[in-house]
Amino acid sequence: MTDSQRRSGDYESYPYAYGGAAAYPPPPTHEPQTPVTTPSGVTVWPGGGTDGSGGAGGTGGGDTTAIPHHGGGRRKRRVSRTAGLLVAVAVVSALVGGGTATLVGQATDQGGTSVAAPVVNANSSSTGSGVSAVAAAVSPSIVEISATSASGESTGSGVIITSGGEIITNNHVISGADSIKVTFSDGSTKSASVVGADANKDLALVKVSGASGLKAASLGDSSQVKVGDQVVAIGSPEGLTGTVTSGIVSALDRDVTVSTDEGQGQDQGRGQGQQGGGGQWPFEFGGGSYNGDVGQSTTTYKAIQTDASLNPGNSGGALINMRGQIIGINSAMYAPASGQSSSAGSIGLGFSIPVDTVKSDLAALRDGGSGGNGDS
Repeated sequence: MTDSQRRSGDYESYPYAYGGAAAYPPPPTHEPQTPVTTPSGVTVWPGGGTDGSGGAGGTGGGDTTAIPHHGGGRRKRRVSRTAGLLVAVAVVSALVGGGTATLVGQATDQGGTSVAAPVVNANSSSTGSGVSAVAAAVSPSIVEISATSASGESTGSGVIITSGGEIITNNHVISGADSIKVTFSDGSTKSASVVGADANKDLALVKVSGASGLKAASLGDSSQVKVGDQVVAIGSPEGLTGTVTSGIVSALDRDVTVSTDEGQGQDQGRGQGQQGGGGQWPFEFGGGSYNGDVGQSTTTYKAIQTDASLNPGNSGGALINMRGQIIGINSAMYAPASGQSSSAGSIGLGFSIPVDTVKSDLAALRDGGSGGNGDS
């Protein structure tokens, strides 16, 4: 036997019996694959495994298969490159498709997040939890206002509309006052002064001295209010700061007539009620007079009617929708005097100035108002 003279690496040495003598197969028609040496020092021949899975360590090339060959030996047959390419494309497509599905799923999940959320969740599971959510969100923006004048002290409420201390209230709460004190929801107090007042709309703007970082209320859109809408009222009836009540919108565009006379029937929330008025701001509605005589000088405005419980001291406070937005400033409420009824207190007849009226009047109030500024 003579040694075969060939270059190393031309083809694989594979002796087999042919014609009774050992010999080597003819050179392959294609360039053989080179062996791979693993980090552990093991040389792996592509397709060298007997199960078609590759060589030692399972790292051989997957594009060759062993087939029986005449003479008892085996010869490698190369798998079609087109078929391999199709398999690779299918695998990549599956991976890309899976990745795309994952991205779409994530985008779908994120799409459920609202970009512009209301002040509070409008889709509360129950009435009680909805009211408590509104109260928690808006109460820090509602204050008690104590106005002192020569005739005594009146108590009302107000709504913070800027972080710098601007507060909206009723004109009749601060009319004729010599000094004004504001009590916040945390119990702290500050002095305030009147910026402007409009007796014809029963609105006033006061500003707290040296205030900053206050939580301003969110002003809603009263044109969107509907009869039957649930509402929350927050104020300081009888000096009880931060009292929360709830009800519905009973009617819209009620003609309410109130006095424009300075000091006529201010809310006397601490026992200094006006004669015949039971401590309430006098007003006229539906041809009847309530809480006393409105006097000779009056004005009439369109109001939101609500059955939310309102009592002396609620004037100037907030009527709020279930999104936590101010839709009205409480201004007139009827409660029978103790001599007129067996039960004094709110009977579910209250009125609020629509917040759209407030917004349209703000510029004038900041310039001093148009119906008297309330200063003495």
